[in-house]
Amino acid sequence: MLSKLPPRERQIVDILFEGGPLTAADVGERLPDALSGSAVRAMLKRLEDKGYVRREESDRGFIYSPAMSGSAARKTALSEIVRVFFNGSAAGAASALLGMSDKLSSDELTDLEAMIAKARDAKGAR
Repeated sequence: MLSKLPPRERQIVDILFEGGPLTAADVGERLPDALSGSAVRAMLKRLEDKGYVRREESDRGFIYSPAMSGSAARKTALSEIVRVFFNGSAAGAASALLGMSDKLSSDELTDLEAMIAKARDAKGAR
């Protein structure tokens, strides 16, 4: 979903995910190359119209935030990565991650084991 956005719009959504609710001026300050305030507001409006950004009024003016939760965005992005780089195979993606086990802490490996056990239990319950 987010991968279909033009690069600048995707950059703005990423800034909102990283920075939390922000004003248009805050977004503009975090962009790597400067844009006018009106250009930032126009892009935020376009993103709002497309359903990627929410706008709320506050004492500082309009505050913008991503329309989807961080977990939904991560799932969407990961699904796209699995589709493109692992031919749709979640096991292939997991195998690649486990191939990086030297970079994973003991706690992270334990968490992965617990998630695999939970997924196995869920499959058995069906």
